[in-house]
Amino acid sequence: MTRITISTLLAGFLLSVTATPVMAADMKAGKKKARACRTCHGIDGIARIPIAPHLAGESQVYIETQLKAFRNGKREHEMMTVVAEGLSDEDISDLAKWYSSIEITAKMPE
Repeated sequence: MTRITISTLLAGFLLSVTATPVMAADMKAGKKKARACRTCHGIDGIARIPIAPHLAGESQVYIETQLKAFRNGKREHEMMTVVAEGLSDEDISDLAKWYSSIEITAKMPE
């Protein structure tokens, strides 16, 4: 085998071993689960209260990372820490898939 082929195979193997199961997320299930989030973040991902961030259009990986950080205590917030403790990895992936799938558009002022 050539050096390029071995490098390509090694890269493919490493990606398959280290990749997170983002592809397995279920957007429809995420929408249903987001009902519990709607009071603060909105079912559409647009925050309803000033201290909550908008989630619509955020990266799936970012949302998953933040929810897992709340769940394991790396990040703390009086409400989100409690909420995230009850979420499974599947719940987190589904919610992240739902909110990341919402498209946001912006209009620049003239």
